[in-house]
Amino acid sequence: MDYPSNFSPRSFNGVHLCYSQSYDLEKQKKGLRHYVMNESWQHGYAHVNGVRLHYVTQGEGPLVLLLHGFPEFWYSWRHQIPALAQHFHVVAPDLRGYNDSEKPPGVANYRIDMLAADVMALIRAFGEEKAIIVGHDWGGGIAWVFAAEYPQATEKLIVLNCPHPAAFQHHLKTNWRQLRRSWYMFFFQIPWLPESGIRLNLRWFVEKAFRGMAIRKEAFSDDELQKYATALQKPDVLTAAVNYYRAAFRERMRHGERLFDKIKCPTLLIWGEEDTALGKELTYGMEPYFADHFEIKYIPQCSHWVQQEQPELVNRYMAEFLMDAAGCDQSDR
Repeated sequence: MDYPSNFSPRSFNGVHLCYSQSYDLEKQKKGLRHYVMNESWQHGYAHVNGVRLHYVTQGEGPLVLLLHGFPEFWYSWRHQIPALAQHFHVVAPDLRGYNDSEKPPGVANYRIDMLAADVMALIRAFGEEKAIIVGHDWGGGIAWVFAAEYPQATEKLIVLNCPHPAAFQHHLKTNWRQLRRSWYMFFFQIPWLPESGIRLNLRWFVEKAFRGMAIRKEAFSDDELQKYATALQKPDVLTAAVNYYRAAFRERMRHGERLFDKIKCPTLLIWGEEDTALGKELTYGMEPYFADHFEIKYIPQCSHWVQQEQPELVNRYMAEFLMDAAGCDQSDR
């Protein structure tokens, strides 16, 4: 990877990273608030893989794609975009079906292979053949599959609160607690009813999903929750979002468990330990799925919404991982 001339493996957003004690979280909090309030990014559209995707972008350097989850949109990365943009070209799309991206009808248009192909096409739309892939929740699921299916295009991989799909498959068969946590995935298989119910109680749903699950309730202001509600109430968004789950279920029923090639790039998994949807045990014993470096960073007292609830710490872990790969000597820590 060619890093920009102003890129220093020992600094990120003005903070020296090879020495953990020098990371000033309070200073980082103030900087994040400034960038988010002033919306330092730009909006754009790209025609990829037969759909028109909306995205926000900021910065110059190696390409980083940030893939959001359910029921979010690009805004879930508001704390990471300006921090990463200090040294990278950051692109955070609305996944197909979400917010201002196109919403093709039909469940088949939300198959995981189609979603991974969107990522490859988006990389090429920015004139690149590879990128650093970052994903949370459903975006993490896409990221895992993309890294396995497009190893030549995955420079590095960062996943947040999403287990490797092979591990998830295993736990759905053997882990009764996880099966109960995943009740909503089965509910989402019912035609039209789930999205209709959410639509009728949209503000309650948003409040319950984000602030209700969060450990740090103050991480989600009323204004931020309203942004999520506004994105979800756009025509056809809720049906498209639920179709992700329907497509995954149908693929499993038709073809059985999927086999995955080993991940061949350096990988970081960041995990909020108080995730009520995905148990921490889903992260145990994942080493056999990797042919390259793999590490996990657990964040205690943090929910599923890890990059929004603990943005400073998430940014630190992401930066350390990316800076290490650029040449930071682990022995300096």
